[in-house]
Amino acid sequence: MDISDQLVSSGTFRVLKEPLAFLRILEWLFAIFAFATCGGYSGELRVSVDCANKTQSDLSIDIAIAYPFRLHQVNFEAPTCDGKRPESISLSGDFSSPAEFFVTIAVFAFLYSLAATVVYIFFQNKYRENNRGPLIDFIVTVVFSFMWLVSSSAWAKALSDVKVATDPDEVLLLISACKQRANKCMSLRSPVMSSLNTSVVFGFLNFILWAGNIWFVFKETGWHASGQRYPAETMEKQATGCNQSLNQGAYNQESYAPGYNQPQGGFVQQSNFGQPAGFAPQNYNQARYNQTGPTAFSNQM
Repeated sequence: MDISDQLVSSGTFRVLKEPLAFLRILEWLFAIFAFATCGGYSGELRVSVDCANKTQSDLSIDIAIAYPFRLHQVNFEAPTCDGKRPESISLSGDFSSPAEFFVTIAVFAFLYSLAATVVYIFFQNKYRENNRGPLIDFIVTVVFSFMWLVSSSAWAKALSDVKVATDPDEVLLLISACKQRANKCMSLRSPVMSSLNTSVVFGFLNFILWAGNIWFVFKETGWHASGQRYPAETMEKQATGCNQSLNQGAYNQESYAPGYNQPQGGFVQQSNFGQPAGFAPQNYNQARYNQTGPTAFSNQM
């Protein structure tokens, strides 16, 4: 038996069948896709300026854009079509803050989910000791869920602005030669944004994944089990109270009705109605004398 078989037989990897471990693996995989599709992006757009004087035309102007999308630092040269030197033009906008924020959250989420997966699989005893591990895991999961929502929303808005700023038709408006009717300006190629769109999708998928994982981490904290135990204890106390009330009622019934005997055919009532509660058997002879006295006297007569 090799080491892997021993680990499986000992139950080390048995926790992989549990939802929490499986979701942790999905979290760091989705985090990789999120920061890879955004942080590794590079694209290019192309425009052309056809001047009335053909010798000054530039029919292939390539403009490269990349992460972190500081477009105001992206410069290119375009002809002026008036015999002067080409002008240097820069794109408009700085979208580095939401892009870097999104990638930073993705990187930290990847590192934490990877570490949490290792701890949850190989260090179960340390994880559950004093309930500290599940409590920290629960807090961090809630924080990352919120951060994924914020960063994904901010990056989605920034990406929309990036698409507008890098639209070739918008770039042509920055070139002074294109404002003259004698010159012809055309957009030849737009930047491919499919990977950036994918990064936004993975951002919101990560939010859904982390938010859904809150429930499974909450169950690990023990609060869920304690919340279910309290109603059971309450019901048990209520049942115990009911049994005590029934026993007390039966005791009171026997105490206050000692003269009732219930045979098979019904009940027989002893003649001690109206007597005080302290009426004892020693008064039975006196009662019998009171009942038999007049009868004996009539017989004598």
